[in-house]
Amino acid sequence: MIRTISKGLTFRDLIRPWFSPALSLASIFLLGALGYRFTEGWDWGDCLWMVLITISTIGFGEVEPLSEAGRVITLLIIGGGLVVVQLTLQRLLRLSESGYFRRMRELRFRRLIRSMQDHVILCGYGRIGQEISEQLQSEQVPVLVVELDHSRKMTAEERGLKVLLADATLDETLLLAGIDRCRSLVVTLPTDAANLYVVLSAKGLRPQCRLIARAESEEAANKLKLAGATVVVSPYVAAGRTMAATALRPIAVDFMDLLAGSQCEIEEFVLTSDLSEFKTFKNLSLAELELGRKSGAMILAIRDGTNLTANPGGDFEIGPAQLLIALGSKDELARLRELFGSLLINVEKLNC
Repeated sequence: MIRTISKGLTFRDLIRPWFSPALSLASIFLLGALGYRFTEGWDWGDCLWMVLITISTIGFGEVEPLSEAGRVITLLIIGGGLVVVQLTLQRLLRLSESGYFRRMRELRFRRLIRSMQDHVILCGYGRIGQEISEQLQSEQVPVLVVELDHSRKMTAEERGLKVLLADATLDETLLLAGIDRCRSLVVTLPTDAANLYVVLSAKGLRPQCRLIARAESEEAANKLKLAGATVVVSPYVAAGRTMAATALRPIAVDFMDLLAGSQCEIEEFVLTSDLSEFKTFKNLSLAELELGRKSGAMILAIRDGTNLTANPGGDFEIGPAQLLIALGSKDELARLRELFGSLLINVEKLNC
């Protein structure tokens, strides 16, 4: 699917062209039924049925033998029906030439976007964007692509993606894409300047939105972070680190690849900063909480402020505003989420 933004498009604008044909058709039905009512004395059901089979040229047969006056009414209905049909066909041609049906599809697409919740907005559908969308689709995460390049339209459509053909740097585009309801916004546009512009716009519209941006250089990465990007990824730096890690630690890299293709997932759990919520937890150490035994998930790391503790021991105590990174299957992570209960304020899937 691919759509563009149309300004001032309303449902009333779409139905207004049909007022005249509908009024003309209703007039023929009413006048024709009145004519049969007065000339033949039929009940209203027979009158309307006779008008219907006459104007539609079905011609099942007369309800009852017609008088001379009834035949005149029939001729008038046939003539009026032909005129209305001709005018309606001309109206359809004009509407098609003016882009009416395209605007109708746009309105339907807008309604579809408004119904999307917890989706990922992907700005840019180049090679990196395509890989990101495939990973998200494999996790059955709803994705909305924002792209200006027509040449990438068919590729996105063939993969079952919803595509908004618009400029991602515009505020109205991000609002239409549902930035106020999305899970995160990923920016992979070709230039650092465009990525920076999108991040600035998104940050202004929704400061708490999770923003992941692509950067071509270290300078651009620093500027994107200053603009408010949550995470900045440089394809060249990431590829270089992966290749170096493969040369030095091939088994570890192979493990991560195996993890990516397994049922295991990594999620982050953000704990509330409300101290009153922690009063309900008597045992705050990992050993006393027995999170691993009860859920089956593994706590990989805990971030407390700027300090990150990898592979925390059983004596590590959880506290307000901490971020816990856990590894496990969907069911195990769901059980871990239930164990935290009211302590948990946010859950973000990081990897799979």
